[in-house]
Formats: sequence, structure tokens, C-alpha cells
Amino acid sequence: MLIGGYAATVAIANDYYFYAGYIVLQYVVLATAWNILGGYAGYVNFGSAGFYAVGAYTAAILCLALGAPLPVMILGGGLAAGVIGLAAGYLALRIKDVYFAIATLALAVVVQTIVDNWDYVGGTRGIYVLHPHHAIGFSNYPRLLFFTMLVLAVGSVVVARSVEHSRFGRGLAAIRDDEHAAESAGVPTLRLKLMAATLSGILMGAAGAPFPYFVSHLEPSSTFSLAVAVNAIAMPMIGGATSWAGPVIGALVLGGAQQIATVTISSVLNLLIVGLLLIGFVIFAPEGIVGLARRLLR
Repeated sequence: MLIGGYAATVAIANDYYFYAGYIVLQYVVLATAWNILGGYAGYVNFGSAGFYAVGAYTAAILCLALGAPLPVMILGGGLAAGVIGLAAGYLALRIKDVYFAIATLALAVVVQTIVDNWDYVGGTRGIYVLHPHHAIGFSNYPRLLFFTMLVLAVGSVVVARSVEHSRFGRGLAAIRDDEHAAESAGVPTLRLKLMAATLSGILMGAAGAPFPYFVSHLEPSSTFSLAVAVNAIAMPMIGGATSWAGPVIGALVLGGAQQIATVTISSVLNLLIVGLLLIGFVIFAPEGIVGLARRLLR
């Protein structure tokens, strides 16, 4: 897949495909990251935009203050969001259901309030983060960013698949099915949930780290976008939240539909598309595309 992606950056002349591909692959990472805690463990996280923004602003600070290269920006953004995930998880993972969802939403609001009032990162005005003029190995930087996000997408899927088929993943599934029974059986529920929250935060932060180079002007209104939070939840739900393949399928289907709507009709329809598809799948296929396919095959 990586070889094919690199070949596409050489063969395809129109840069728009790389901009659109970046967005879709970004949602593959975000949906996969959300699914580790929300799908495997059953803890619905409404604060995805907050972790994504932590990664983006950490990367921007590393670039402006230290002149860090893109790999260091991604590593720093992922680690910063992972630390936030661990700290927030330690405080919030003792509650569940709607209370946990509200707590994660509040976390995103707190992070946005800090950014809005932080002059170093421009506050509500935002800051300019210009990418280098030359992209080593690529004809321009959009193609490099596309390939970078492709690497992150493949890596996140490999991590999610490894988690799903590991003892760690089986423990998270036990928590999702019946946390009290799992704890009675000796499953270290709090430790597993903290590991899941940290890993989910790392991947979300890594997804946000290249964003400053992608937009050049980083501001809270675009970084803490409602679309990020909504898509991160809707894509695994539409694809199938209990499988590593579900978020990938959901992100490709929903992200592709949104990009097509953006160029043919209007980007205003993106959230409408999400809402209609989510309502349809909740009613007719609550287990998502993967669950529907399994049921039809049986």
C-alpha cells in the first residue's frame, strides 16, 4: 500500500487528489484511534477534537520554537496528546456512559479555552506555520503530507489490529461486555482503560500534528472543528465499531462521500451526510457495514 501511495504521488498530476486523500486518511487515523477506546472498551469519547488539537498545536510550537522537522512534530504531538489522554483517563475513566462522554466533551472545551487565550499560539487569531519550500523525495509538500498521512493510517490500523487480537484487546472486549463481571474475573480494568485512553490519545495527536503544515494558518475554529469530533465517532459506528476494519471502511466511505460533495455541491452538506448515514445505520444496521456484511454472509 505504501509503495502504491508513493507511486501515486509521482504518477498523478492533479494536486487536489492529494489534498482530498490527506483528509480521508486523516479520518482513518482518527476513527481508528477513537475505536480503541470507544469501540473495543465501550467508552464513548466526545473529546476527539481536543486530542487532535493538542497534537496540532504541539507540532506548531515545536516547529516555531525549535524548527523541528515533521517527524519530530508528529512524535511530539502524539506524545503530548497521549499524556493528556492518560491524565484525563485517570480522572474520567472511573465513570461511564453519558457521564464519561460529558467529561471528554468538557475536556475539549477546556483545551479550546486555553488555546483561545494563549497569545503565544495566536489566541483566536491563529498563527502561521509555513512548511519548508522543498520536500525531499517529492515534487511538492502536499504530496509529502499525503504520503505521511498514509504512513500514519497504515500504522494506526496495524496497531488497532494487533490490539484487537491480543490479550489487551480481549480484556477491553470483556470491559465492553460487562465491566463488573470482568473485574470480578480478575481483569485489571482500570489499567487496561488507561492504556487504551493513552494509545487513543497518541494516535489522535499524531493525526493532528501535520495539520499546521497542511493549512499554513492554524486557528482554533478549524482545529477544534465540530466535523472532527462528529466524524471520529460516526465513522467507526457506520463501519462497525467492534472491528479494526470498521473504522477504516467507515472513514473511506464517509470521507470519500464528503469530499465528493465538497467539489460537486458544497462542503456545507458534509455534516448532513454524516447525520443521514448515521441515522440510517443506527436503524437498519446497528453493527455497521462490517456487521451487516457478516450477517449477509451467514
